[in-house]
Amino acid sequence: MFPTRPHPGDPLTREKLPPIRWVMISMAFLATVLNYIHRLSFTYLSAGADLRHIISDQAFGYIATAFFIGYMISNAMSGFVIDRLGTRLGYAIYMACWTTAAMLHALAVSPFQFGMFRFLLGFGEAGNWPAAIKLTDEWFTPEERSTATGLFNSGAAMGAMIAPPLIAWLGTSYGWQASFVLVGLLGYAWLAVFWFLYFTPGKPAEKKAERAIPPLKLLKTRFVCWLFVSKFFMDPIWYFITFWIGRYLVDVYGWNLTRIGWFSLIPFVMSDLGNITGGLCTQFMIRTGIAVSRARKITATVSGLLLAFSLLLGPLLIHGAPAAILILAIAGFGHAAYTSNTMSFPADVVPANATASVWGLVSVGAGLGGAFFQAVSGIAVHRIAAQAGYASAYNTVFAAYGLIALVGLAIVVFLMGPLVPDRQLMALAGSHPTNKLSSINNG
Repeated sequence: MFPTRPHPGDPLTREKLPPIRWVMISMAFLATVLNYIHRLSFTYLSAGADLRHIISDQAFGYIATAFFIGYMISNAMSGFVIDRLGTRLGYAIYMACWTTAAMLHALAVSPFQFGMFRFLLGFGEAGNWPAAIKLTDEWFTPEERSTATGLFNSGAAMGAMIAPPLIAWLGTSYGWQASFVLVGLLGYAWLAVFWFLYFTPGKPAEKKAERAIPPLKLLKTRFVCWLFVSKFFMDPIWYFITFWIGRYLVDVYGWNLTRIGWFSLIPFVMSDLGNITGGLCTQFMIRTGIAVSRARKITATVSGLLLAFSLLLGPLLIHGAPAAILILAIAGFGHAAYTSNTMSFPADVVPANATASVWGLVSVGAGLGGAFFQAVSGIAVHRIAAQAGYASAYNTVFAAYGLIALVGLAIVVFLMGPLVPDRQLMALAGSHPTNKLSSINNG
């Protein structure tokens, strides 16, 4: 029996939201865990002997690009679909889509077919973050939002942490085809639980009358435009770490799938810590009286610099596999702490009925960056390795990603503007910016 739902006329305050909000955010966490297990199954299975001989470095880069093309196309519409259908139905549709695509990998026998199914997987997986961010905005106050966002987003690192030993065990025990099918079944189990569990809490009465904002109008705003550009640079860094760590350890250090399965989870443990730490640091600053906009940007800046300089200095410090894993762990921590705050940005600035739409739109930038930099990474590793060896190739790519992290961070700090309600968007939606400002200030 669920607790009494908040009354539609009640203000969104921490005291009046029931404890079940933590169950709801846990469902978003589990969905994100599964998102990354499905995403990374191919990464680790393709590093094994059964698939490695048909998937070259360049083919791997292009297959990853196919994933991000699907991801990019879907992001252009997923947020609007979820805002229109609601969190429950929208989340369920996208989970069903990407889970089915993950299972279809078992039918592939060529790089082209893997690329086709990766495209479909990316198309479905893009819906996870707009849906989870909308869920967070529905259930949490501004003060708690960065912590809640860090919690569900830590599922990415948790999934990346679970995937190596799980996929290594499944692959060696049952083969790569059965591995894709078995992990796919987990998604359908989540879908059954979520469908019967989730409901949307009561919201203030005036939000029922809010009007949808056209996509072009959103993109023309300073906040949305520059957040879009920043994600083009920042998100591909995490994609590189998660997609390439298995091949890196094989190419440079000759590790087998079992060893990769256990030791490559270390960067993702640190990323989990980064998600929680980034959210809690911002929440602590807000409680001490620092403005929401300033608190989020301080944490994002410090964690973004940690990410950038760990990768820039990596080539000077890496002299073996343990040092390499440590550098990637620090980078993962920094990226996660940064992301746990940037994911909270839209709810601070745009009307509630546009949070998923905005995150979907700006994530098109992430998809574009992912597609571009994955292809470039594959070409760079292939060509530099042919001339100077794999160690030099990967060190060069690490340093390049450190530079683009500085570019992405500079955009957020200097160009994106303050994190306060956009009065023009509020007026278009028929909302009241003073109410949102009061909500942000009072947490």
